[in-house]
Amino acid sequence: MPRTVSELMTPHPTVVEVTDTLHAVAQTMATQDVGSLVVAEGGAVVGIVTDRDLVVRGLAEGIGLDAPVGQLASEELVTVGPDDDLAEVVRLMREKAVRRVPVVEGDQAVGILSLGDLAQALDPDSALADISAAAPDE
Repeated sequence: MPRTVSELMTPHPTVVEVTDTLHAVAQTMATQDVGSLVVAEGGAVVGIVTDRDLVVRGLAEGIGLDAPVGQLASEELVTVGPDDDLAEVVRLMREKAVRRVPVVEGDQAVGILSLGDLAQALDPDSALADISAAAPDE
């Protein structure tokens, strides 16, 4: 059974800069078929942005496609390290009510860990594990 974040994380997450436009970020999500991206400033992780952020905090609020993603990125960022204990990370995600966390070394993103990753490893018979393991819709 996995014990540390590095055993479950998705390595090499896509990182966008705070100055990248919402349009460019949405295109990156679509091209890579991902629902979240790590946001950095000068390479240092400062936030995360999700497809839901783009819709609910961007589009629904009338923020234009040329606005910088830094305007929507999470303000209270929760990060973990690759050697962090999974049980502690689960507790932290539950306490902070987050579905995914960037994995950082220093201030650089080295991975991302999601609830789906945890479900597949720790509760493989759950509905969330099944959904997370399924091939993306085409």
